[in-house]
Amino acid sequence: MDASRIVLITDHASDEGSRAVLVTAVRQLTGAAPTLIDARHFMTGGDGRVDVVDGVLRLAVPTEDLLVTPSAVLIYEIPPAARRRFESFQHSLYRHGTASLGTDAHAWRLATQKNLTVDRFTRDGVRQMPTISLSRPTRRETLDAFERLAKDVWARPTIGMGGSDVFHVTTEAQLHAAARFYATADLDWLVARDADNVNTAGLRHQFRVVVLQGRVVRACEHVQADPDAPCNEGQGATSTVLEVDDLPAGLAELAVRATKSMGLPFAGVDVASENDGVVFEVNVHPMFGAQGGLDSVAIPYVQAHLAMA
Repeated sequence: MDASRIVLITDHASDEGSRAVLVTAVRQLTGAAPTLIDARHFMTGGDGRVDVVDGVLRLAVPTEDLLVTPSAVLIYEIPPAARRRFESFQHSLYRHGTASLGTDAHAWRLATQKNLTVDRFTRDGVRQMPTISLSRPTRRETLDAFERLAKDVWARPTIGMGGSDVFHVTTEAQLHAAARFYATADLDWLVARDADNVNTAGLRHQFRVVVLQGRVVRACEHVQADPDAPCNEGQGATSTVLEVDDLPAGLAELAVRATKSMGLPFAGVDVASENDGVVFEVNVHPMFGAQGGLDSVAIPYVQAHLAMA
């Protein structure tokens, strides 16, 4: 396959590093690098164009003097807050049957807006901790939600990224501080009952399970020494890659169900084994991880696109 017709679209303002891993995966599988395009060209207000000539889809970026007829389009590293502005482009790709795992804007929205995730999990019977969504709540509404969830909750924005805006709340003072934070930032938010996901050493832990087309391709355990910090690498948690078969019983199946509930062909699912297994969230673009991410996730992800082309 002509690798120059494999297009990789990411937000070039991101320093996450996924783009470089995907380029390496395409090189290994095809012998050449893909065509790179900054996703911001195809967000609302961008100068990117989607044309169809003689039934063939073409992507054009005039300011970059770029014109390509893609055989497959890989989409990654699109920040959650920017995804709504990317939806029109996704719809265009979907309408023209583009070979891509990233064209379902509705599925992205379900996973990105955590209040919608909670509602969909409730509909589909996917296990999660009791959660209450809050939109510009009054002080009384905030307190009522806190009390209903046993006064031990995690507060997070409806759309967030990285965990710096997530708080463990066990006192009314902490609750009102979180409420002020979200009000100042003009954010809707949620509170979820604490899962008591603590290992035998007394440390917070959870699992990241990456699902591709209905099968688990990667599993990691995250351990957090700070009991009040989110259990992800961006907030200081350590990550250990596991054999998929070493996941606690039922978690692989739960992650697959959660991904299917969102309608996503690919996702990273954060789960805990406590409470009979619960899902925290589904990530549209999970980081590949420094240890083995190329082989376990990036290469299968690219292979899935090549098989569609």
